[in-house]
Amino acid sequence: MTAPARSPSTAKQNSALITEVEEAAGAFAQRNPNSGRLFAKAQASMPGGNTRSALYFDPFPLYVEESFGARIKDVDGHVYLDALGEFTAGLYGHSDQRIRDAIVVTAGKGVSNGAPGSAEINLADAVCARFPAIEMVRFCNSGTEANLYALTLARAATKRTKLIAFSGAYHGGVLVFGGGGERVNAPYDWTLCRYNGIDEATATIAKVGSELAAVIVEPMMSNGGCIPATREFLEALRQSCDKVGALLIFDEVVTSRMGPGGSHALHGITPDLITLGKYLGAGFSFGAFGGKASIMDLMNPQRPDALPHAGTFNNNVFTMSAGFVGLSEVFTPERAQELYEAGEALRVRLSKLGHECSRIVQFTGCGSAMNIHFVDGDITCPEDLVAEPKELFNLFHFDLMEAGVYAARRGQINLSLAMNDDDLTLLEQAVAQFLERRAPIIRAIGGER
Repeated sequence: MTAPARSPSTAKQNSALITEVEEAAGAFAQRNPNSGRLFAKAQASMPGGNTRSALYFDPFPLYVEESFGARIKDVDGHVYLDALGEFTAGLYGHSDQRIRDAIVVTAGKGVSNGAPGSAEINLADAVCARFPAIEMVRFCNSGTEANLYALTLARAATKRTKLIAFSGAYHGGVLVFGGGGERVNAPYDWTLCRYNGIDEATATIAKVGSELAAVIVEPMMSNGGCIPATREFLEALRQSCDKVGALLIFDEVVTSRMGPGGSHALHGITPDLITLGKYLGAGFSFGAFGGKASIMDLMNPQRPDALPHAGTFNNNVFTMSAGFVGLSEVFTPERAQELYEAGEALRVRLSKLGHECSRIVQFTGCGSAMNIHFVDGDITCPEDLVAEPKELFNLFHFDLMEAGVYAARRGQINLSLAMNDDDLTLLEQAVAQFLERRAPIIRAIGGER
C-alpha cells in the first residue's frame, strides 16, 4: 500500500524541525568533547557503546563524572540540575548524609554474609507499615524481578495462566508493551487492553474469566508518558477481578513515591499484590513484591509446597541498611506529602507556560513525576500520543541541557528531595526558555500562527 502523501506545509515543518534538532545536537557535541571520546572508546567492548538502552541518545550520551545534592557534573565540567532523577530512583538526591552514614557503617561491618540479618527485618517492617496493601513482603533486585515474581505468584495462587496488561505499559526489561519491546518479553500468555479504557478492560476480564490469573497495571504509566490512571478505571479493575477470581497487581515501582502510602493509598483501592523498586534501595539495586499475607505465604519456605525464591543479593546489606534509613528517616510520610504537593504545584505552573505557548503543549503526571507532551486534546492512554512529533522531545532535551537541566530524553521530569525552591525555579525557567525559543516551530506544528 502506498503511504499517503504529506502536505507541502507538513513536510516543510518536519524539515525545519529536523534542522533545528541537528543544530542543537551539533552544539551539544561541541560542548561535550570528552563525552564524545568516552562514547567512542565504549564501543570497543559494548554493542553500540551501551549497556542501558534508556541512557542512549544521538550523537552520544552525556557521561557523568560525579554527583552531589541535586546536581550532576559531566566529564567536560558542566554542572546540571538533575531532573532525570535516575528515572525516579534518585529520590534522595546524591549525597544525603544519613544515607551516606548508613553505607559507611554497613561497609565497616562486612558484606556478602550469606545469612539473614536484622537490617532486612527493619526494612520489611518499614515497608509493611508504610504501604497499606502490603501485609507481607519479599525482596529481590529490581522492579523487573519484582513484577516477574508477582506474576508467577499470581499464576500459582490462582492455578491459572492468562494475564492482562495495557498497551504502552512498561513493567521491566522483559515486560514491555510498546515501542517494539515485545521482542524481548518473557513468554507469558498476555492479552492487552487500552489504558483507562473501562468498558474494554471490564469486557476483556469477563471474557478471559476463569482462565485469568491476574491483571497488572501502573497507577501512572511512567515510560508511557506519565499518564495517570483515573480512580474510576482502577476501581473497575478491582471489581472485575473480584468477579472472576483474578488477582489485581499494582506496579508501584514508580508510584510508591506518590504521597505517604503510594498511589493505592491515594486512590483508596487495595490490590492483591504490589511491586516496588527504584528509590527504595536508596541508590542500590532493589525490588520487592508484597500484598495479602494469604498469597505471600505461598513463598514461605516452611511450607512443603513453597514456591522457591532465590537471589544472592535479595537481602544484600547495603540495600537493606540504606533503604531502611531512607524510608524511615529521610522520606517520612510528612516529607512524602510535601514532595507530592510540590510536584502537583509545579506541574500546574508548567502547564500554564505550555498553554501560553501553544495548545499542543501540555504536561501530564502525578506528584513528583511529570512529562511534557506536544499533542492537542486529552491524554488518557499512549494511543493519544501517536501523532506527537518525536523530534520535539530531542529539542526539549538538548535545550534543557544547554540551560543547565538534565532531564529524561522522553521529556520526563522527576523531582528529588534534594531540590529546593530555587531549583524548581530553575526548572521552570529552563522550560520557559525552551518554549520561547522554539515557539515558532511548535506553533507551526500545532497549526497556529
